[in-house]
Amino acid sequence: MKITAIGADISKNDVSCSDSLIRSIESNLFKIKSSGAYHAELTNITGDDVVISACVDDDLVEDINACIVNILKESAESLGDLSGISKDKKTAGEGISYAEAKINQDKYPDAIILGFDTYGGEPFVKNVANSTIKAAMNMDDVTDISDLIKNKTQKIPGVGYVSYETDDPVVVATVENIESIAVVASAMMGAALGNKNTYLVKRGTPCNILPGSAIFSATAFMNGNIIDLSIPFENKTRILK
Repeated sequence: MKITAIGADISKNDVSCSDSLIRSIESNLFKIKSSGAYHAELTNITGDDVVISACVDDDLVEDINACIVNILKESAESLGDLSGISKDKKTAGEGISYAEAKINQDKYPDAIILGFDTYGGEPFVKNVANSTIKAAMNMDDVTDISDLIKNKTQKIPGVGYVSYETDDPVVVATVENIESIAVVASAMMGAALGNKNTYLVKRGTPCNILPGSAIFSATAFMNGNIIDLSIPFENKTRILK
C-alpha cells in the first residue's frame, strides 16, 4: 500500500485559493474513493496551491493518480500547473508536484504531508523541502518518505512527465506509531524553519509574504482524518515566561 500526494496551482490568482475552488475539489473526492482508494482528502491548502492525498494499493496507484488529476482539471479556475504535464518527456513543462511513500499494511495508514508555496517560484524551496526529507530519514517508526527533490524531469505514474522547473514541492512521510507523529513532524517542521525566509502557516493561509520567501503547511493524515499541525506546533513552541 502507498500514500500518493499531488499538489497543483489551479487558482485564479497567485496568492490564495477561493472558497469555491476548495468546495469544488472536496465535492469530487468521492470519485477517488470510488476508484479504489481507502482514503482521499484535500490535505493541504497553502497559498494558491492545493494537495490531494490518497491511500491506495500499489496496483491502483496509476489509476488513482489519473483520477486526482482529472478532479484538479474539473475544478481548476486556471490550468496553471496542469498545462505542464506531458506524455512526452521532452515536452514536459512546469507542472504539478508529486510525492509517494510506502505504508506498512499491518499499521494504520498514518502520514505527514508538507505542502510548499512560493510567490515567484524561488528555487531555494527545493532545498527547504529536501531538508525536511533528510530530517525524517532513519527516525524511529518512519516507514518511508518520498524521494528527494531533484533538478530533473519527473515521471508521475498514470499521469505523465513534468519538468525540473516544477516548484512548490510536496513531501510525504509515513509513520507507524501514533506517538511518533509529533516527534517526526516536529523534526520536519523544525528543519524547514531553519532555512532562510521560510514560514509555517495554517492550512488555507494566503501567500501574504515578502517576495523571496516560502511558506509551507503541515498536515497529519491519520486513518483518513486531517489534523492541521501548525496549530499544536504553535502552542508547543510558545516560550513560557
